[in-house]
Amino acid sequence: MLVRKRRFGITIVCAVIVLACVAFVGYRHIRGPEPLTLGDGKNGPLEMVWLPGGEFLMGSDHKQARPNEGPAHKVRLDGYWIDRYDVTNADFARFISETHYVTTAERKPRWEDLKVQLPPGTPEPDDSDLVPGALVFVGTDRPVPLNDFSQWWAFVPGADWRHPLGPDSTIEGKETHPVVQVSREDVQAYAAWAHKRLLTEAEWEYAARGGLEQANYAWGNDFSPGGEKMANTWDEVQPFPVTGPSNTFKIGTKPVGSYRPNGYGLYDMSGNVWQWVADWYRADAFRVGLKRQPAGEAAVNPVGPSDSYDPELGVTAHAPQRVIRGGSFLCSDSYCTSFRTSARQGADPMNSMSHLGFRLAMSHDQWEKNR
Repeated sequence: MLVRKRRFGITIVCAVIVLACVAFVGYRHIRGPEPLTLGDGKNGPLEMVWLPGGEFLMGSDHKQARPNEGPAHKVRLDGYWIDRYDVTNADFARFISETHYVTTAERKPRWEDLKVQLPPGTPEPDDSDLVPGALVFVGTDRPVPLNDFSQWWAFVPGADWRHPLGPDSTIEGKETHPVVQVSREDVQAYAAWAHKRLLTEAEWEYAARGGLEQANYAWGNDFSPGGEKMANTWDEVQPFPVTGPSNTFKIGTKPVGSYRPNGYGLYDMSGNVWQWVADWYRADAFRVGLKRQPAGEAAVNPVGPSDSYDPELGVTAHAPQRVIRGGSFLCSDSYCTSFRTSARQGADPMNSMSHLGFRLAMSHDQWEKNR
């Protein structure tokens, strides 16, 4: 996606938007508690759920699936602990208080990080144009064609995790909302402090499915069972991305756990905010992976490809990108259905956005070592 930096007139490529209790049986013994367990600080890490692991079908061949989601293929995972909720503003504030870490959005951007996301030959901007900030959803005041992301996204100087919508915004009163405006580099720093790690893409999807084999959503195949809204997604009373005065709903994050958990007791695996995961993003990752896998056999603890590739980015198809999962409050049934459990996209690992957060994982060995 090309986003026009309004104040400075330079173009930044943001490959972000094109850029969400049943255990499986018949699997070998794994280290750690069995079956599903909620950590209480004594028998497991606090507010983390133990997933015993198992085998599942990853990806999708459903008619709604995009080419980068298929083909569906067998994956086998060892058990792991996973955060019950997305990391919140309060969680991240404790990390900042103890470490005095400065996020990427709060630092002056480096041309070395920007140019790898831009077409070859893009001239280097004036040094004065490189100021701290992040991407903010600004919406439109009327319906617009949906082929130009820069109409509803803007680089806002001064936007960061404390000021997610710009320097005049705040997270006061939003301590239980998921933290946003964090890059993958920021997430890695938090993970090291918390003695945790990013989930692999396979671990994320296994957890998001909640034991439902090939269901479209984390809760089943009906988007609104019984008319109930199951996740913080775009409200269809207004066409995306209209945010004008006629809006009758509030656009943005909600406190974690505002909706029902999935079958594994995990909250917000769909909607609210996108979530960083560990893997490099390739649009053809599953197709390439299957070619390397013996026919009919499950991939065991896959860690994803060794590089990035996204043909939708044209000349920057190999720009570094990491996978994001789960969709956000901006996903709608009529425009972006990325709250589906198999939906996947890529994002610049140095980028921060107002609808992008994270949750983490931990092995049982990590828990035993650090308890």
